[in-house]
Amino acid sequence: MARIIKFEKNDCAPCAQVSAFLDNRGITYETINPFDQPDLAAKFKIRTVPTVLVLNNEEVQQRIIGFKPEELASIAL
Repeated sequence: MARIIKFEKNDCAPCAQVSAFLDNRGITYETINPFDQPDLAAKFKIRTVPTVLVLNNEEVQQRIIGFKPEELASIAL
């Protein structure tokens, strides 16, 4: 099963939109603030928030940067 990680900041409006989108579709994900876990953010080359990663065996299968409903919808399939 894929692991979904959402990198976000608390005061980020697009981050809140991504959360609401995923929550409304019942998608389970981990939330990480890249400033709190800089090593993990560096490992996955996170440059901006929100960034959603879909991982399989810790390998990035999909990277979605920003609030893009059409791309986010594809991870629910």
